[in-house]
Amino acid sequence: MAQDPIRVDIVSDVVCPWCIVGYRQLMQASEATGIAIETYWHPFELNPDMEAKGENLRDHIMRKYGSTAEQSKDARDRLTHVGADLDIDFQWSDNSRIYNTFAAHQLLHWASETGMAQALKLALFDAYFTKGQDVSDPEVLVDVAASIGLNSEEAQAVLKDQRHAEMVRQKEQFWTSRGVTGVPTMVFEGKQATSGAQGVDTFAKLLRHMADQ
Repeated sequence: MAQDPIRVDIVSDVVCPWCIVGYRQLMQASEATGIAIETYWHPFELNPDMEAKGENLRDHIMRKYGSTAEQSKDARDRLTHVGADLDIDFQWSDNSRIYNTFAAHQLLHWASETGMAQALKLALFDAYFTKGQDVSDPEVLVDVAASIGLNSEEAQAVLKDQRHAEMVRQKEQFWTSRGVTGVPTMVFEGKQATSGAQGVDTFAKLLRHMADQ
């Protein structure tokens, strides 16, 4: 009898490069082991106080983490290399910006009501990291939603009336109250949690361990 998929709750942000890296590593581990997984995405804002127009990514990294311009470039180069092995096309430039993602998380919550959260999440990762789009811009968000078959007028209404704003805040607080301070955080079957992109081999070992329980 086929085993039920392993539930993986992923707390992440759409402007977090290690979140898409970790997800792709997890998927490769699932394929390598033949152990099915079922993912559920949850909101986390890396920069909840980010101003509306965003901030230059290099400047942001230097300010937030105290790194030099060279260290910031090295980090992006490393991500580009890591991403290439996972079919992630990171496109960085001196003009790359980072944005507030509260609106994006509201749209993701709406999409989850019809089982479309994962498709939207992956489309938002692509919009931000590969196409360099402003994922705080309502027009961009509506276009991304429409690109995966979601109703653009409904998406526009969701962002305008903020109907899911309070629920997103509650979900963010739920995870932070349980000690989540960085992303990606993945919780396997509600029992075991990991932080960061652990690598394909580590995820494979963890999936085998969970499957044997």
